[in-house]
Amino acid sequence: MNGEREGARPVVLLLSGPNLDLLGDRQPQVYGGLTLEAHVAAARSRATACGVVLEHFQSNAEAALVEAVHGARGRAAAIIVNAAALTHYSWSLADALAAYDGVVVELHLSNPAGREPWRHRSVVAPVARGTIAGFGGLGYELAVEAAARLIAEGPNPAP
Repeated sequence: MNGEREGARPVVLLLSGPNLDLLGDRQPQVYGGLTLEAHVAAARSRATACGVVLEHFQSNAEAALVEAVHGARGRAAAIIVNAAALTHYSWSLADALAAYDGVVVELHLSNPAGREPWRHRSVVAPVARGTIAGFGGLGYELAVEAAARLIAEGPNPAP
């Protein structure tokens, strides 16, 4: 199985895009008061309960996120991506995710569809199995749960 060695738990890569390193300070009325580290800790705890290993990578640089996707190919069974503002215009990230052979889950703390019009379009959504948005920090745990279940379904899930 992609992203899993004999007897090892599947790897889920959590990617965090630009400015998410400022969570807790940046617009708490929109993104809440928890830090990125707190969200990752909750996701990691949920991953353990779901039988997967969570790795996390954050960058403010689009190219570094694209490289992380490339590095996950053949190694990680799933990618959870909170691309932040890159969600709306990063065709290079979308192309990298489209070339990735595992499960992709898009994640947002806020609900982009309920915000400014420029946030309504996601170039990531067409290459993701699904999107979890608007649940605040709970979204991280929901995304891990979704990724773990989709990994367990295998490459040809029932409709």
